Amino acid sequence: QVQLVESGGGLVQAGGSLRLSCAASGSFFSINAMGWYRQVPGKQRELVATITSGGSTNYADSVKGRFTISSDNAKSTVFLQMNSLKPEDTAVYYCNFIVRGSMYKYEYWGQGIQVTVSS
Repeated sequence: QVQLVESGGGLVQAGGSLRLSCAASGSFFSINAMGWYRQVPGKQRELVATITSGGSTNYADSVKGRFTISSDNAKSTVFLQMNSLKPEDTAVYYCNFIVRGSMYKYEYWGQGIQVTVSS
């Protein structure tokens, strides 16, 4: 079993910055990929950014140039640096890990952390 603990959310004014962190603990052989997703009430959860164990990244068009995903594989931690925040970035942000066990891959989600951007 793997537990994900997120931190760094909160309230910020438009144009400001926040840095989210998500640390994984538990038993697994390796991390295949990590990512951040977000969800607002009444809408589906959407991808924000992902990063593979090799460092390849992928971003939603809406955050390109403003958000940066990075990871510390040794500490099983993924980060999301969010700059130039906009009110439309307000959402609950969830981290996601895809890890490899002894035989299979498993997917885990964090509990979610609120990010609120005021205009």
